[in-house]
Amino acid sequence: MTQAHTPSADNGQSASSQTASSISVSDGTGEDAAPPVPGSLHALIMDQLDEDQAQDIVSIPLAGKSSIADFMVIASGRSTRQVASMAQKLGEMVKKAGHGPVRLEGLPAADWVLIDAGDVVVHLFRPEVRSFYNLERMWAFGDAPPVSGLASGTA
Repeated sequence: MTQAHTPSADNGQSASSQTASSISVSDGTGEDAAPPVPGSLHALIMDQLDEDQAQDIVSIPLAGKSSIADFMVIASGRSTRQVASMAQKLGEMVKKAGHGPVRLEGLPAADWVLIDAGDVVVHLFRPEVRSFYNLERMWAFGDAPPVSGLASGTA
């Protein structure tokens, strides 16, 4: 379901026109959930990650399942520099949009950066670190299979 953010030699599409297929919204049961509501904090975060060319973006609705947030968003960056840049831009964008201050954890190393935006918690990883911790599986509720969104062949 996901694909790398590179120009396609087959059809000439730009990277940005292909990124929508790399976003997965799951309810934790393996079934697709409703897409983000336009104008919401969740939608702003999803749009910003897509704009910053985050890879394998997965959103897990937590409402009614956990009190920590309404959504958990997990995405990957190709390098520590990209992860750090995405985290800083995301924090600034959320604050400018009037959703209050954002807490950032993990910026010095930028292997795994946690962004607490209140109703939405974002985890940005380098691919190797994301694979190691496998948060999608940890947050899959019930006996459901792991949340789809990771592609083994992405670059």
